[in-house]
Amino acid sequence: MARYVFRTADAIRYRFPTHVNDLLMDRSEAETSEVFIVVLQPGEAPPLHRHPDCEQIFYVLEGTGVLEVGETPDRYTVRPGDLVRIPPNTSHRMVCTGAEPVRYLSVDAFVEGRGARAEPTWETHVRAMCKEYGWDIDQVRIRR
Repeated sequence: MARYVFRTADAIRYRFPTHVNDLLMDRSEAETSEVFIVVLQPGEAPPLHRHPDCEQIFYVLEGTGVLEVGETPDRYTVRPGDLVRIPPNTSHRMVCTGAEPVRYLSVDAFVEGRGARAEPTWETHVRAMCKEYGWDIDQVRIRR
């Protein structure tokens, strides 16, 4: 049965060494998207990375940060109310530069839908990230 409402109180928290992702809607629950809230503490940033299979949209909710885009990154200051678009296969990361955490809503829009994904669930994506960066999956996943 299709779900239409996803409550933030039901989010599953993933605490990576570099940031937090609160998963709101798993990619397995939609045809072409997934949604989470990213939280960066002061000084935190995920590694510079790219997603060959999706475009990302960020809506900044709280805090001040710097968006880095490209292999030799261009830098853009972001603040609450800003909307960011990251095209597929574009290197990027957000850095929390303020004294308060940065929180932003992230919507991943997959370019070829569910059937073409190498990582069909958020969990398979997290496992691949942990393997790539040497992180312990058991310490990353936190059930609320």
